[in-house]
Amino acid sequence: MARLRVGCIRWQNHGNDIHGDDNHVLAQDAVCLLDVPTHKTGIAFTKPVDPLMGEAIEAWQKTRPTQPKMLDRKTGERVDLLFAIRARRVAKHYINNAIIPTLCRKSGVPTSDVRGNITSHRARSTIASQLYNAKEPMTLFELQAWLGHASPETTQHYAKITPNTLTRAYKDAGYFERNVRTIEVLLDRDAVTAGEAAFGEPWQYYDMGHGLCSYTFFEQCPHRMACAKCDFYIPKNSSKAQLLEAKANLQRMLAAIPLTDDERAAVDDGQAALDHLLSRLADVPTPAGPTPHQIGVPATATLLPIVDVRPGPPRDAGR
Repeated sequence: MARLRVGCIRWQNHGNDIHGDDNHVLAQDAVCLLDVPTHKTGIAFTKPVDPLMGEAIEAWQKTRPTQPKMLDRKTGERVDLLFAIRARRVAKHYINNAIIPTLCRKSGVPTSDVRGNITSHRARSTIASQLYNAKEPMTLFELQAWLGHASPETTQHYAKITPNTLTRAYKDAGYFERNVRTIEVLLDRDAVTAGEAAFGEPWQYYDMGHGLCSYTFFEQCPHRMACAKCDFYIPKNSSKAQLLEAKANLQRMLAAIPLTDDERAAVDDGQAALDHLLSRLADVPTPAGPTPHQIGVPATATLLPIVDVRPGPPRDAGR
């Protein structure tokens, strides 16, 4: 900052430079560009900054007394330093030791906190984190270019992810929604109220599209995504299934079913993943006892239809 040069501010409007006499055409969408000289972490570069900075620098340039050119300690050039007066450059620590404490005193805030003194470096880190956590944030590489870093590893020390951003990213990732599916369940309320359920009679039926499953612990069945049609299976076209559908005292709801890695692959990748799942389950016993091999399940099957990709609230649709 102490090595900025006179004329380091430029304005652009719709990609076109705005010069001296054109300042009256500055619009709300005018972009202020700051030319940063070679520095400790990279070469000279240009970055967009807030227009307020440009206006402040231009105001200073209008009142700044003419100064002799001075040696840039970094490049060895003789240049017009922006912040110089009485033929003297701004001291290296003037900003941290004088300007910032003065601003803190005028604004009524302490000059230090639990992390240490308020410094220009702290301000740089703060704005980097804000840009990285904005509603439409900069990418790490964009932030690297804006900060003028030669390496993204350096930028990572500045860009801290806030808890709010981390929470939003976690929710957007949809981990639980991806690992949970819902399936429609029919509840036979007559069987419950009559006490038949207490004696082991079926009272809930999982709708698999092509049929119903009366296995109470359906979510634990390894064959739920590709039913082996064991004794708990009731075909949709059977008289029993049609009788259940016709019952007046029947409640419909949605049940959330956590998926295994293989089942999720079957949902995401389709028939090939399903066929792989079937081959793995060929000798796994069904809830009724026999394995799919013993039942005579074909080598391929149709994937269990999914009602929704998110868990849904119970809904009454008695009829």
